Amino acid sequence: MKLLRIKAITKKEFIQIWRDPLSLAMAFIMPVILLFIYGYAITFDIDKIPTVVFDMDKSSLSREFVNQFHESGYFRVNSYVESYKAIDPYLDSGRARVAIVIPEYFSKNIKKGFPVQVEVLIDGGDSNTATIAQGYSTAIAEGFSQRVRGSRMSPLIESRSRVWYNNELKSRNFIIPGLIAIIMAVIIALLIALTVAREWDRGTMEQLISTPIKTPELILGKLIPYFLIGFAGTLLTILMSTLLFDVPLRGSIALLLGLSAIFLFGGLSFGMLMSIAGKTQLVASQAALLTSFLPAFLLSGFIFSISNMPKPLQVITYFIPARYFVTILKGIFLKGSTLRVLWLEALLLTLFAVLVFIAANRKFRKRID
Repeated sequence: MKLLRIKAITKKEFIQIWRDPLSLAMAFIMPVILLFIYGYAITFDIDKIPTVVFDMDKSSLSREFVNQFHESGYFRVNSYVESYKAIDPYLDSGRARVAIVIPEYFSKNIKKGFPVQVEVLIDGGDSNTATIAQGYSTAIAEGFSQRVRGSRMSPLIESRSRVWYNNELKSRNFIIPGLIAIIMAVIIALLIALTVAREWDRGTMEQLISTPIKTPELILGKLIPYFLIGFAGTLLTILMSTLLFDVPLRGSIALLLGLSAIFLFGGLSFGMLMSIAGKTQLVASQAALLTSFLPAFLLSGFIFSISNMPKPLQVITYFIPARYFVTILKGIFLKGSTLRVLWLEALLLTLFAVLVFIAANRKFRKRID
């Protein structure tokens, strides 16, 4: 393997990229757009749930009870109704997700120490929001009743929770690190998937085949420019995550960049394999998108917990490199994990990169079929 030949192919590829502004836009502008869209659009934080109230008591105590819901920040009381039937249009149309029904003699029964049942109707169309809203409403009701009674029974066992790594429970801190892996998987696959297929489409592959360059030299020469561009895009997404979205980066930046480089090389090698196998730019780009974005988005643990998936799908996730990179990103960003903790994920990423690079070399043949 001669470095001079690799340098010549790398220079040729840089010239090709420079003449193709779409590739540069895809490498730098697309990650920014995707990070903006997904970073602000995807959230698991449940707050300001639209709420309607039917207060049959209409006392100062019932108004204070409703105000507890509003001041919690989790509920937004936007309407009051005068009948039970009037609640249905709000829940049916989605103008309200929760309805609070306060019975008559609410304040009188509380003052006498009698138990009072407050009905909370929750729209179960979104099961996640419904479950969280149910927990919030129960906690608010219990807190209000304890405050009104002025006493609290001490339990035999008291559980005190402390949240580590994401103590504010911001879903953005959970989403953004995994989102970096998804964006990288898509961008690098689409960028490199066109490189060999483009040579076949434009008829320049015959010229490369006629040269004395060897297959590994050709593949490395084509990988290097996209690796540098992809690495720059990775730096950009990391800077945006920390500066724009305020995601804490508690671990080693050197370890993060090193493992990102391994993932990047593996993704580029896989895209190269798709480009070699696809022969045409359309087929290569479609194959790269289907085999990179969808598995990375659905089966990496980015949003959906792998432990909750059916067993066959859990087995499939072991063959998705984004699964290991998502774990690495979340570990380094939120937990400050070191290589001592992440060595298995790093080893599997390295193994994937080597195997795919070897497969790409074996798949490419310097001949005209």
